[in-house]
Amino acid sequence: MGGQQPPALVTVTAGSGGRPAASRRPGWPLVLTALVLLTALTAAATWLRADGTLEAWEQASTETSDAAELRLGYFGNLTHGPALVGLEEDLFARELGGTALSTQVFGSGPTAVEAMNAGTLDAALVGPSPAINSYAQSGGESLVIVAGAASGGAQFVVTGDVADEGDLAGTTLATPEFGGTQDVALRTWLAGQGYGVDGDGERSVAITPMPNGQALQMLRQGQIDGGWLPQPWATRAVQEEGARVLVDERDLWADGRFPTTVLVVRQDYLARHPQTVERLVRGLERSVDWLDAHEDDPVTVAGTLNAGLVEAGTEALPQTTLIDALGALEWTVDPLTGTYPALLADGVAAGTTQDAPLEGLVDERFLERARPSAPAGEEAP
Repeated sequence: MGGQQPPALVTVTAGSGGRPAASRRPGWPLVLTALVLLTALTAAATWLRADGTLEAWEQASTETSDAAELRLGYFGNLTHGPALVGLEEDLFARELGGTALSTQVFGSGPTAVEAMNAGTLDAALVGPSPAINSYAQSGGESLVIVAGAASGGAQFVVTGDVADEGDLAGTTLATPEFGGTQDVALRTWLAGQGYGVDGDGERSVAITPMPNGQALQMLRQGQIDGGWLPQPWATRAVQEEGARVLVDERDLWADGRFPTTVLVVRQDYLARHPQTVERLVRGLERSVDWLDAHEDDPVTVAGTLNAGLVEAGTEALPQTTLIDALGALEWTVDPLTGTYPALLADGVAAGTTQDAPLEGLVDERFLERARPSAPAGEEAP
């Protein structure tokens, strides 16, 4: 956002003693007066910024409007269940009103964030680690987290050849993409167990980022020994490929809660269209409400989520697989802000991000405005 420009230093001259005005130099009293005035203006601007008044003026100077279009990115994973439901049940479209909604499916958070940085995507559901990385690299100017979507739903699965956590030396493991949330989780856990990644030591482990579907194929072919995977891929690895869960990531967090999927918005889009962002957040909350309201109706939930998976280019799941996978997930619009310092520290230690302040990364104002939302299935006022 553009702030107010500092006043230009203007030299005022006047004729005197019959000499041309342009030939005179300003006297010291005038120079000192200008310097005192400039110092006073600078001090006033500093005080106003600290007080928040100048920031309010700057925000007020940005003309806002409803967006003609919102371009939303999401994944064909169950961890993006609120997006799948919101699209299938038209909950986003209903809230967005006259704003046209277009969507794009991604396979990983870093790829979606790259599209946002390139300006081809306005908002996306991603894991927290790519969001933190983008925020750190941009000096806090790229995106902002405006809501959560899911907690849990990520597990470290291994083949029967791996006896326990002490039997991983020399193995090859998969994650969806380098720097993604599951990638950081695996690297952090391995370091805690005393393993080195992609080295030559006796306790070295290789990590090969790959699409989740490919990870299942590689497990089937015996080319990898496991992977830190989101749902439904972790459950599919167990049920279809004979893998077993070595680590459920919920066990590594206090109260078993950590953000798996969050909603991020490009900051320049948010500055121009805050009303549209608020409506998007309300649509996300209505989607979570829908999932909660149908918790005791697995047939309806399975049907809607499977329709969303197919629309996203992912094959439909058997109802038993889908229900088992959902057992590892919690739907929540809470971004779980208190976990981000630990997530940042993990990313720095894993070498996937840089250390940086996180103030401003999460903006819950739009979530607060979206509450209380209308019950799922009813028109918003």
